[in-house]
Formats: sequence, C-alpha cells, structure tokens
Amino acid sequence: MNKSKPTISIEYCPKCNWMLRAAYMAQELLSTFTEDVHGVLLIPSEIAGKYTISSDGYTLFDRKDMGRFPEVKELKQLVRDHINPNKDLGHSEKK
Repeated sequence: MNKSKPTISIEYCPKCNWMLRAAYMAQELLSTFTEDVHGVLLIPSEIAGKYTISSDGYTLFDRKDMGRFPEVKELKQLVRDHINPNKDLGHSEKK
C-alpha cells in the first residue's frame, strides 16, 4: 500500500440514489489523477443527504455547505490544487 499518495474519498447518500454520481466522479478523478492518487474510495453514508469529497481527512467539497453538487471540472481543479498544484489539467483548466 502506497501511503505517500493521497486517497480521495467520496461519501454519498445511498438512499438519495447518488451512488452513480459518486462512481462517475470517481472515474473522472482516477482518469485524471492516475499517477497522483493511491485511489478513490466510495463510502455509502449513514447520514441522509450527505455528499462529501475529501482527501485523507481534508474536505474538498461538501454538498450541504455549497448547496449543490460540484461540476466535474471544478472538482478536478479542487483535487489538483490540493494534491498537485503544478499539474496541468488541459481543457479542465480555469480560464
């Protein structure tokens, strides 16, 4: 197990049927950050309405705090800024 690379966690509400959204975002993160992360962990939450994305305990995005879900482009920028600020995201880069 490689502890030098962070693990991204997506905790989602299964009762709200957000598993597919979480899996899609996990796929996008793994495609973009293959060399930068240990993995992406999907966590079914016991808390209704929860959708939180974190990296080793640091919250990157919380749906309840923001009042919405993240856009994939936005999420990639948040993850990049936290784990590898020098990474070029190509078309996902801020304009």
